Amino acid sequence: MNAFQPVDIALLKKYDKAGPRYTSYPTAPYFSEALDETAYITHIEKDIKSMEYKDISLYFHIPFCDTLCYFCGCTMMVTRSQDKIEEYLDYLEKEILLLRKHIGDGRKVRQLHWGGGTPTHLSPIQISRLGKAIHHSFDFHEDAEVSVEIDPRELTREHMVALSDAGFNRCSMGIQDFDPKVQEAVNRIQPESITRDAVNWARELGFSSINLDLMYGLPHQNQETYAKTIETVLTLNPDRLAVFNYAHLPSMIKHQGLIKEEWLPTADQKLELLELSIEKLNKAGYIYIGMDHFAKPDDELTIAMENGTLYRNFQGYSTHSGINLFAMGMSSIGMLSDLYVQNYKNLPAYYAALDKGQLPIMRGVALTEDDLLRREVITELMCNFKLDKSKFEQKYSISFDAYFSDALQNLKSFEADGLIELGKNQLEVSQMGRLLIRNIVMNFDYYLMKKQGEKPQFSKTV
Repeated sequence: MNAFQPVDIALLKKYDKAGPRYTSYPTAPYFSEALDETAYITHIEKDIKSMEYKDISLYFHIPFCDTLCYFCGCTMMVTRSQDKIEEYLDYLEKEILLLRKHIGDGRKVRQLHWGGGTPTHLSPIQISRLGKAIHHSFDFHEDAEVSVEIDPRELTREHMVALSDAGFNRCSMGIQDFDPKVQEAVNRIQPESITRDAVNWARELGFSSINLDLMYGLPHQNQETYAKTIETVLTLNPDRLAVFNYAHLPSMIKHQGLIKEEWLPTADQKLELLELSIEKLNKAGYIYIGMDHFAKPDDELTIAMENGTLYRNFQGYSTHSGINLFAMGMSSIGMLSDLYVQNYKNLPAYYAALDKGQLPIMRGVALTEDDLLRREVITELMCNFKLDKSKFEQKYSISFDAYFSDALQNLKSFEADGLIELGKNQLEVSQMGRLLIRNIVMNFDYYLMKKQGEKPQFSKTV
């Protein structure tokens, strides 16, 4: 794949506005509490009958952390109470057994992911406990992708051994920034040495893929110090990298108010940090996959992108589309062929539902034919940066240009800026356009266009 062309800061500034990340379409703000457990079970049964959704993906949300990172926007809680964690595992096991009854037999797990919070806030014994509960209820493919999010700060080799014994073969570790001043400002003290230990343990234990997370736009970051962080990260030789944009939303996420506005880089400085990240990672041989993610040229995600088979869901980029995602734990979001469901976001409500023998569904959305069409268009563009109009015309019995006339009209300004090429039979996103893919696909979002005056609050796109 060709090297990434120089970043046009002026274009990034022009299009830097708030927008969804499209881990789902419709996006989570449009989920409804009218959707309940009965609808969920009905849709599960429908997918089983279709025979198209045999393999499954599992997600488990572990909400606990040892300390609060001030930048964090995840659903989490700080606790050091082992009793509280044990109680949560009790309820996770209840949910596994309840949901397993509806999933059906003969379906194997293709993907498993533990997210949080901090899954490695569990003790090695607790990791083994949950791992055994999952494997007792589900059969796995021999080559299943089994991944976990790791915090190196409280990690021991025993944690990694427990994860390996539980079948994990991939991991993702948060770094954000190695600069001590930045770490102090966001309450995440993480020396390079402990991160290096975690990476080495993962490699020694045979983990096949290691992802490292960085973040730009944090307090006190500048080009000189952030360049040092990236250079240090490159010596760890990760298989993949995620470089996230820090979204400062203290009105929505109260603890972000602990980060003072005057500590943050300006909008221009933030874009320069993004440009620096892309240039350094590109020079080191990493390929920009899209939506903050980079991978080595021989990585399966890079190959899938080049082949037009890359996929994206709540677990991030993947090579496996067309499988049901069953999510367990508080606040987790699952996805069926035409349905999204989200569990209760607080422990009392989550526990109360399970105590009644009910799946803890808080809200969700059943997709219309229009939703399915637009989701596929958005996914195709976000994952593979091009689409063939005829594919959608044949599948959905539409004239693409007529159906999406408003979107195509809006995209003419993007074409004039060299971000997208609007051909007779296909749409193709340019290299520069890939950095603004959220802006591009927003034009296909019916809900966003319909609710111009009452948009939910989203992070900036770059």
